[in-house]
Amino acid sequence: MAPLFTRRATTRFRVSLALLVMGAAAVAALVFVWSRSDAAWRVGAPAPQPIPFQHSLHAGALGVECRFCHATVERAADAGMPSTGTCLTCHSQIWTGASVLEPLRTAAALGLPVVWSSTHRLPSHVYFHHGAHVAKGIGCATCHGPVETMAETAKAETLSMGWCLGCHRDAHPAGMARADTASAAVPGRLPAPTQPLSPLADCNTCHR
Repeated sequence: MAPLFTRRATTRFRVSLALLVMGAAAVAALVFVWSRSDAAWRVGAPAPQPIPFQHSLHAGALGVECRFCHATVERAADAGMPSTGTCLTCHSQIWTGASVLEPLRTAAALGLPVVWSSTHRLPSHVYFHHGAHVAKGIGCATCHGPVETMAETAKAETLSMGWCLGCHRDAHPAGMARADTASAAVPGRLPAPTQPLSPLADCNTCHR
């Protein structure tokens, strides 16, 4: 009985099958690499804000302390965002007619808060407490980068689980910005752990 397929057809089928498998593996590898890239975590991407607030002006040129706007950062899980009243502490006297501050004036007139967009929001299944970190001397720049140089506030680190674990496994990595440092550089990628698992690296520390 003559073969159903010629030898050439069989070879073509095998080559096509091999190319299909290799192509699928290449796509999977690219997706894997991209999912762990800065672009996937929106590092460097600013969040749209109702008012074009400039950290470089307020925290940089004017030297406004972080805690003036983020009032609960030392005692609460959430650092807090500047209220309408906080902004009007200054802007009831300066830039009173600036068009960019119209959302602020509208919010004040209606008794509503300014709805700021979070640049560093974590997933709902992650527990993070700002006060606990500040109490241990962790400076803002460790996670948020040199905000005093940012015209638009952008994400400086991935804040992925791996990034956070790198810090939790090494309580005092070289270059970490301390809370008493006025202007600290963003630390580099944290080194691999060199000590046994600590309570800070337990799952229930951040997942409760």
